[in-house]
Amino acid sequence: MDARNGKVLHSRYGDKRLHPASLTKMMTVYLAIQAVENGEIPIDRKFKISKFAASEPASKMYYRPGQRVSFRHLMRAAAVKSANDAATAIAEAVAGSERAFATRMTQTARSMGMMNTQFKNAHGLTQRGHFSTARDMSILGRHMIYDYPEYYNLFSRISTRVSAGTLRNTNRNFLRSYSGADGIKTGYTSLSGFNLTASAERKGVRIIVTVFGGRSSRTRNRHVVELMDKGFGLARRNVAVNKPKLPAIAFGKVVRVDVSVDSAERRRRRPGFGGRTLAMAVLNEVTAGQQSEGDADPSEILSEQSVDSFPLLFGRPMRRPLSIAADGFGNVDGGILGVSVGNFSSKSQASNQLFRTALVDFDSLAEATRTVREQNGRYVAMFEGISLSNAKVACGRLRAREIECKIIRIL
Repeated sequence: MDARNGKVLHSRYGDKRLHPASLTKMMTVYLAIQAVENGEIPIDRKFKISKFAASEPASKMYYRPGQRVSFRHLMRAAAVKSANDAATAIAEAVAGSERAFATRMTQTARSMGMMNTQFKNAHGLTQRGHFSTARDMSILGRHMIYDYPEYYNLFSRISTRVSAGTLRNTNRNFLRSYSGADGIKTGYTSLSGFNLTASAERKGVRIIVTVFGGRSSRTRNRHVVELMDKGFGLARRNVAVNKPKLPAIAFGKVVRVDVSVDSAERRRRRPGFGGRTLAMAVLNEVTAGQQSEGDADPSEILSEQSVDSFPLLFGRPMRRPLSIAADGFGNVDGGILGVSVGNFSSKSQASNQLFRTALVDFDSLAEATRTVREQNGRYVAMFEGISLSNAKVACGRLRAREIECKIIRIL
């Protein structure tokens, strides 16, 4: 896209609805800037981190519930570090809840002309009904550049300072390697692949490129470079800048009430994008064979691989023991079937095991609910509510990868 006038110079599947992952945070930060400029929020005002925000999976700042963080530093953490807890904290600060903020995000997107985008959260982790397109994200990138140019440098920084220390930009490799590059935002989940909306300016010509579904950060960046070069080759030199119109403010100034977001709005289950069939279609068509992102911050990879492809519940402590129902793949009589993939000393360890296991065997575990249950002071990582046939397939695949797997009956 020629950023000067919004003309699309080249497009392939540009209007295909896909997972935007952390490209979502461009809109989160945009609305944060809008709130500051509209007088809703003083940029140095400190906000209390809710339990809901603090519980977001990594990539994150690991804020503590009750910790107070300035709005300025929340914006930096979301833009540069791609911190999920910071993004949710911004949502709560601006709109009172993540749900209300997501509505505001979608309405702002419509006002910008992003007609194939819908937001359900502020961070971009996979959720049903949360989608965008390469064209729409390029439109958003253009608004980021021209609507609030004094803030755009947030996305250009190789690193930035916050109270907790120095944060490195998740897009630093592209910023360092491509002449004229000055933004904008990376994104990754196991379903989206490696995404990037990038911008570069040379001799008064500015090009915006958006790529969805890269197999790795390196191949994604190479593709972006190819498209950037193509864009600079196609763009005319003497083109007048026609800045986009500022979108209408979706909601006016809001009145906030200090309540516990954790109790007022409990974490909702986040099923995959369109259910198992559609999610797998997207995975196979767009991101099959993707590799881990070797040149990024490992905490970022853990974070956005920790995508909520399945619901995660913390069950009550078990009063009765779990019964090994078909460890040798025998028959099961009665009870709810589950697959246990290990027991751990902490909930977080059990949760991480569920995330990793889900990535290994998506299909046969797609029907199950991801659960952590306490038993005798330990935490059991389980997939509950699964058919015997799928449990057998899952355990066969997991054991082949030397991952513990037991089919159990929950009495």
